[in-house]
Amino acid sequence: MSTELLPQLARRPASPQDSPRPVAGAGPYTLAFRRLRRDRVSLAFGAVFLVITAMCLAAPLYAHHIAHTGPADNHVTDTVRIGGQTRDVVSPDGLPIGPTWHGRFFLGADQNGRDIAVRLLYGGRNSLEIGFVATAITMILATLTGGVAGYFRGPVDSVLARVLDLIWAFPVVLLGIALGTSLALGGINLGLFTLSGNSLLVPAVIIGFVYIPYVAKPVRGQVLALREREFVDAARLQGLGTLRILWSEVLPNLASTLIVFVPLMIANAILLEAGLSYLGAGVQPPNPSWGTMIADGIALLPSAIHLTLVPGAMLVLAVLGINVFGDGVRDALDPHSPIRLGH
Repeated sequence: MSTELLPQLARRPASPQDSPRPVAGAGPYTLAFRRLRRDRVSLAFGAVFLVITAMCLAAPLYAHHIAHTGPADNHVTDTVRIGGQTRDVVSPDGLPIGPTWHGRFFLGADQNGRDIAVRLLYGGRNSLEIGFVATAITMILATLTGGVAGYFRGPVDSVLARVLDLIWAFPVVLLGIALGTSLALGGINLGLFTLSGNSLLVPAVIIGFVYIPYVAKPVRGQVLALREREFVDAARLQGLGTLRILWSEVLPNLASTLIVFVPLMIANAILLEAGLSYLGAGVQPPNPSWGTMIADGIALLPSAIHLTLVPGAMLVLAVLGINVFGDGVRDALDPHSPIRLGH
């Protein structure tokens, strides 16, 4: 090639095939997933919570195919063979059998001869169901209340803020006990919406109600800041209505905050349900829960420590698992958290 052509080739514009392709930037949720994927501790505790949830969901299978008994079936006069010996499920002096580590009475029995393992799994189903339903109630009502109060401000904000302050003024346990005791007697009757006193939805509604201010207040503060942002002003200039702005502009910017609150509220709801059930203001007999099992086992301490140790350990593992995982989600959604973009 002639040396005279080199300057011309150097000045020749690059063809579209020679130019590098633009690389799309990673979105905030993609970055958050990468952060969370590297947090092995949070993922491990989240896996523990998922395992406990799966075990509780499989309670009917365990009760029917392995334990051959239900959560409310009494076996006070029954016997069981352990190591070639026949033993009473409940001794004549009222002491229940301990763990057999076999299919029947794997974790022992309670003072009424009921299988602890079966009641533990069914109690976990009830506790988790109440926790998830209560969290859904809290998140929906708190998002609506905080969003409306923060966006409209003025008299609407004043009224809703005073209502939230009124609920906030009562400790959650005391307010839960007061509501649980009153509603356990007569249930909830709102015309088309009726619940009996022993329904699992009663403690779920109570817990979901008492935690509304703890989510609504942070949501209100964030909406107050978001309504002054440029993209909200641009949406108003385009003629979008209030509901359209709240749904398409404000709510997506609240998503990270709401996601962080979900595991935190699940853990708090499960703990509060256990406390209310322990005090008799939560799940009502004959429905089992971890709180009622702990309360039943207190009377036989220390001779039958497994009655309180087993449900207490399950409660601690479930709450610890979802709490640590929630902390990992919060750190992953933090935009200031360091991250390596490589795989």
